[in-house]
Amino acid sequence: MVSIMRNSLGLLFAALVAALFVMPVSALAQSIGFKQAVAEASKGDRDIAAFYKANGYQPIWTGSGKSDRQRRRHFLQAIENADVHGLPVARYQPDVLETNLRRVRSDRELGALEVEMSRLFLLYARDVQTGIVVPARADSDIVRKVPLRNRQAVLQAFSKSSPKAFLNSLPPSSAEYTRLTKEKLRLEKIIGKGGWGAEVPNAKIEPGARGPAVVALRNRLINLGYLNRTSVDVYDGKMVAAVQAFQRDHGLHADGVVGPGTRGEINASAAKRLSQVMVAMERERWLNMPGGLGDRHVWVNLADFRTKLIDNGKVTFETKSVVGERLREKRTPEFSDKIEYMEINPDWTVPRSILGRDYLPRLQQDPSAAAYLQLIDLNGRVVSRESIDFNLYTEETFPFTVRQPPGRANALGTVKFMFPNPHAIYLHDTPARNLFSREVRTFSSGCVRLFDPHDFAYVLLKRQMSNPEPYFQRILNSGQQTIVPLDESVPVHLVYRTAFTQAKGRTQFRRDIYGRDARIFEQMQNAGVSLRAVRG
Repeated sequence: MVSIMRNSLGLLFAALVAALFVMPVSALAQSIGFKQAVAEASKGDRDIAAFYKANGYQPIWTGSGKSDRQRRRHFLQAIENADVHGLPVARYQPDVLETNLRRVRSDRELGALEVEMSRLFLLYARDVQTGIVVPARADSDIVRKVPLRNRQAVLQAFSKSSPKAFLNSLPPSSAEYTRLTKEKLRLEKIIGKGGWGAEVPNAKIEPGARGPAVVALRNRLINLGYLNRTSVDVYDGKMVAAVQAFQRDHGLHADGVVGPGTRGEINASAAKRLSQVMVAMERERWLNMPGGLGDRHVWVNLADFRTKLIDNGKVTFETKSVVGERLREKRTPEFSDKIEYMEINPDWTVPRSILGRDYLPRLQQDPSAAAYLQLIDLNGRVVSRESIDFNLYTEETFPFTVRQPPGRANALGTVKFMFPNPHAIYLHDTPARNLFSREVRTFSSGCVRLFDPHDFAYVLLKRQMSNPEPYFQRILNSGQQTIVPLDESVPVHLVYRTAFTQAKGRTQFRRDIYGRDARIFEQMQNAGVSLRAVRG
């Protein structure tokens, strides 16, 4: 549901701020009763209780001094503008604060109000800094560790800082977050004006076509900003170019033909796009780490099927990717780690989960299946299949390691890039080159396959040797399984962005291949987030 932004909130906060400046708090805030009330009200919150105990139960909100007034004013302004960040203003209870501020008459009431303001401040600070949703509650495959700050430390730092500067520092400072925020407002204004008009009807549209569907397509492209205003009713070269630009911005094959996939994206509503942008902002908050993403880092956008190397904010390498299938047990998870080494001419040890799901059933039906795989016993010896009755075993009881030796046909190709993790996920080459031509590239068992793995290796090694290509090729041609450590490990972030921006150009949108964004937005709505329309 889309709500309409009105002036009532502004009037509410104006009244609230006025109430804050006239209430008789000075004497109350210094009393023994006030301190006792603060101690009593905060005892259910360990962090807040520890903060007030450390500061001698002194007020930071309800005193009459200049610092308290500034904290009140800037905090109220921040929560008034919480919807700029896609957060629900009502979650921070401005109406409750207003009522309590007007009615407070005793030191006990004032002490309770003092603690309540600290609680709401910490709630807002966490929401705007690191997100309103717990990732794993939305989807168990989002195993990202959100960089939550220590609440007591946040309250302590706020009490000693410029309130305005501190509050402004809470949201992510990345250029991506700033651009997403601007895109959010743009879409809200489009919704306020009624959206992008009539949808394109169900009909395949190819160059040279005429009729009502072409007219609807023309109007939609104009409203979307891909076509200058025109009265043409034939699907001509200019309209084809506009559709191709739209297709590129939405991860589609830019063939200029409007089939079901392209039509579905063209007909997507502004409200749907707004929800994608708001989820992307939430996801950006999950990555709001104190040390940043790393001056050099690898960015794997699962929804975009692309892997990038970022150096000081600039893309220095980019390649197509294949990610996990849509089956629940094969989807690529989201997390961050560090690439520590690469392995040239790798072997492939079949994970137990894949063994039990895919290979053991095949071997039970036909012991000669997957002949390229070796069976290794506990002593490291290759075992003949003829001596094994595969039907005696399950995934849990199977006593052998299953391995594919190094080679050009190896499932991992010629090189893999390792960031040891409990999910057994890494980046690697693949002999299945044909899959990179597909529009939707969900074909792996969870790992990320790279289209240009050798070039990726050269770029990574360039930091530690002047001419890495001959070095890499010499090892490759030897056929020897070789580990090459990186002198400096490189942070790698496996993310999932169906909406992302560019420094120049339109916001990019991709399909929700795993349904994760839909589940995240549902969690956001449960927390009170809603879409809004901005008029005027």
